[in-house]
Amino acid sequence: MKVLFLGPTDSPLIEYLRSTGDEVVARFERLDLIWLNDHPCDFLVSYGYQHILPKEVLDGFFDRAVNLHIALLPWNRGSDPNFWSIVDGTPKGVTIHYLDDGIDTGDIIAQHELAFSADDTLRTSFEKLHRAIEALFREHWSDIRAGTCSRTSQQGTGTFHRAKDKDRLAHLLTHEWDTSIAALAERAVGQRRRH
Repeated sequence: MKVLFLGPTDSPLIEYLRSTGDEVVARFERLDLIWLNDHPCDFLVSYGYQHILPKEVLDGFFDRAVNLHIALLPWNRGSDPNFWSIVDGTPKGVTIHYLDDGIDTGDIIAQHELAFSADDTLRTSFEKLHRAIEALFREHWSDIRAGTCSRTSQQGTGTFHRAKDKDRLAHLLTHEWDTSIAALAERAVGQRRRH
């Protein structure tokens, strides 16, 4: 199978996909129909891809396009899911879901909830989320590839954030990526009380 991998081209999942016998075309840049017509693929895997896929692209991959999201959907759809799970006190985890024309709204294939320790920082929690989603993908890829994986529609409203939403709270990151998640959560509660 020829897999279009959308995301950082140094992702360890690219080599994993190749090890399963799949041919992989990796792309980080914005995708359009012209490029896609010149590089036809059988399946699409999105992981860390920063662009919204146009509906006409998704239509060409009906039930053959999945996204790996470092949030426990429907919580923290969109940008900066790790940050928002801490700031909003929402469940933390990872989700593999089918892509649809919404943002992180497609049917869920697999999820795994995570808990962080008091010693975790934004950086270490982010790394743990990525290890968890990559392990979950390896566990489920053969079923996803074969179309025999489970599929459940998302339940509840959940939460959604755009990239610009974090700007108003960036001051909470006193040590940037090395800000402890405990301190970040505490500052976020204080911020809510003041408003």
